[in-house]
Order: sequence, then structure tokens, then C-alpha cells
Amino acid sequence: MTSKATDQASGGPIISIENLTKSYGYGDAESFALNNFSLEVKRGEFIMIMGPSGCGKTTLLNIIGLLDKPTSGSFLLNGEPVNSISARKKAHLRAKKIGFVFQNFNLIPTLPVIENVALPLVYSSVTQTNRLIQASDTLSRFHLQEREYYMPHQLSGGQQQRVAIARSLVMKPEIILADEPTGNLDSRSSHIVMEELKSIHSEGNTIIMVTHNPSLTTYATRVINMLDGHIDTDIKTVADRDLPIPIHVRLGKKEQKKKRSKSKKKGGKK
Repeated sequence: MTSKATDQASGGPIISIENLTKSYGYGDAESFALNNFSLEVKRGEFIMIMGPSGCGKTTLLNIIGLLDKPTSGSFLLNGEPVNSISARKKAHLRAKKIGFVFQNFNLIPTLPVIENVALPLVYSSVTQTNRLIQASDTLSRFHLQEREYYMPHQLSGGQQQRVAIARSLVMKPEIILADEPTGNLDSRSSHIVMEELKSIHSEGNTIIMVTHNPSLTTYATRVINMLDGHIDTDIKTVADRDLPIPIHVRLGKKEQKKKRSKSKKKGGKK
């Protein structure tokens, strides 16, 4: 195993789901959104989930995003069980670990762009000034800095979606969950948004995206087709050893190299 593959594998899967069931109703009226569903997600994967309406795609995303809870089964996030933790701890994990991108953007129409992006920082200990600085820095990577004080209705659909992605990244989450992020966009705007997601993925973020558009699967490292609440097909297009290494791991390796270098210099002095 290469050193890169070792680094990828050392932390274990970022998401581990086993025999997950989500049901609604009782007795003869009971229906299943997810039925004994199992999935393991490695750090740095870009997973696209496809399937017909009602197959459980959005339910799965909501459970992974801690917005919903399963009827039964186990769900580990970074190796820790999250099924039974308190609502307050779930909210904390969502804020720190998970970024959401929705089809309908979900921007607050009465707030300017920069304040929309800064919203996830409101419940952290960051001051208002630093929240706006961080939001501005995040917007700059999407070439939207000059539109910081535009209102959402003054932007095109593609620009609004890029603002929504910037908002999802401002807390520097490990996982990005995207539910049909290009569903309301034309082909040109869709391409721009997907290129942004590709760039985010190249930095080591784990992305799980629901889509109905098969042409977008070229961006994925893994394509899952769901049917009736379970996985019908699961195809990897990139080997695990070729997944991007998360930024915090790369930075950690740099620090280790610096320490080793300093140690050698000290050891060499007589």
C-alpha cells in the first residue's frame, strides 16, 4: 500500500451506515423510505446518488445530515454513533462537520449576499467583523466578492447557487451534502457549479450529491443507483488510493516534516 493510501485508510470511513431502516406509518399502511440500507463512505469520495423519485435518496441525505433519524440501524460519523445523541449535539455536529447545498438555494431574501454566507458562523464564537471577513474570503474563491452587498434577487440562478455553496463552506466542513444543486439551473450555470464542486472535492472534501442528471456522473468517484430504499448498483470510477487527501491531513504531514527537519538539525549540532 502506498503512503497516500495508508493516509487515506488510517482514519477509517467518515460515514458508516449498517442495516438502516426508515419507515412511515404502521401495520398494513407502513412504507419504507430506506430498507436495511448499508453504506460506507471513505474520506475524499465524491459520491453521486441516482434513482427514481421515492427511492429514498433525499431521506438518506437528511439522515446523513442529521436532519432526520432512522427507525432502526446504526450510523457512525467519524467512528462515533450519532443515532441517539441529543438534538443540541446534532446541531453542533452539523455546524462543524457538514455543509448543505439545496436545489432551491435557501438564501434569505432580506439579507445581502455576504450576510447569507456568514450565517453559519452566527452560532459560533466568531465576532461579527470576523464573520464578515471569513464570508468575504469564501466568496472570493467563487469570484463573487464584487457582489457581496447585492441582494439575492439581484443575482442569476447560477450566482445564487454559488453563494449557497460558499455558505456551505464557510465553516470548513468535512462533508458536503448536495441535493439536486443544479436542478434549477441552465446548462452553462450547471457547468460552473459542478466545476466549483470539483474544485472543492480536489481539496479533500467528501461530497455526497443527489442528482437525476446522468451526464454529471463524470465528476463522481463513485456512482450509486438506488431502488426501493436500497442500493441497486454501486460503481467506483476512481480507486481509493487515488482519492484526494483532505487538507487537514496534508497540513498535518507538513507539520510532521517540519518537526523532523528541526530534530535532524538539532541532532547534527555538536
